[in-house]
Parts: sequence; structure tokens; C-alpha cells
Amino acid sequence: MKIQDIPSNTFLSDAPDLESRLPQDDQSALRLWLRLLSCSTLIENELRSCLRRKFNTTLPRFELMAQLASRPEGMKMTALSRHMLVTNGNITGITDQLEKEGYVKRQRLPNDRRSSMLFLTAKGKAQYAIIAQAYQKCVERFFSALPQTSITLLQEELAQLKTLVHLKCTERA
Repeated sequence: MKIQDIPSNTFLSDAPDLESRLPQDDQSALRLWLRLLSCSTLIENELRSCLRRKFNTTLPRFELMAQLASRPEGMKMTALSRHMLVTNGNITGITDQLEKEGYVKRQRLPNDRRSSMLFLTAKGKAQYAIIAQAYQKCVERFFSALPQTSITLLQEELAQLKTLVHLKCTERA
């Protein structure tokens, strides 16, 4: 299905959600933020559902495996928590589960007994590859109706926004 094939009266841009709670006066920045948040939440919820249905796993478990898959040399648990923007306790809990299932291997560092390096096992790499393929298909499903020009434009605009947000965040520091 292409976006042109969707009847104009079916677009949800005016459906009740976070942005519909705003008064109609011009609050374009807030409206844009709430629209981005709505899209992100809808997609994330569907991804979580897909992972749960197809693989009986969670998004945080998948994200931890993805981080380790991109670093075959392993990662310290503290680095993982920084990359995933969660606490060390969250990483420990997820790691404990994945280690029990044979997907992750924990290796103590000889020079620092409190730190561990994490690695995907062969079983973990194989499982991650299967899940990542399904995850990618699920993501592609959301954007397949958009023309490539719209996707490219969104990527460019969001890259600019990301840069500006980063600059604003570093200004206050």
C-alpha cells in the first residue's frame, strides 16, 4: 500500500492523542514534539509487541544483544548502561537472564574484579541475527508506504533537529 492509496479522511493527524489536548493557538514547537512522541510511541509499542509475540523477548533484551553484536570485542557493563541510557542494575538484570539462556557470556576482568566484559555467545549471535531480521522487517513495514523522497527528507530534517537539540543541551552544561 502506498500513502497515495490511503483515503484522506483516514489520516490520524487529528485523532485524539497528546497533541489534540493543546489549544488551537499557535504552539507549533510543542505540537511538533508531541507528534514526534506519538509516532515514536506507536512504533515502539508495535516493535515491543512483535518481539514478544514472535520471540518471547523484550525490547531491552534485543537492544542489549544489538549493542554486543556490534562490538565483537565485548563491552563493559558500565559502557552498555551508558549506551542504552539505563542503570547498571537494569543491565545486570537483563544480562543475568541472557546468560542463563546461553546468549551472553560474562568475563571478569583480571585487573578489576568488580568489572565484567560481556560478549554474545555463538548461540546469542545466531538468535540475534534471526530477531534482527524480523525487527528490521517490522520497522520497514511502517515506512514502506512513504515515497523515498519523503523518507530522505525526514532523515535530513531529523538530522538537523538532532544536531540542534544536541547543541542546546550542551549550551546549558
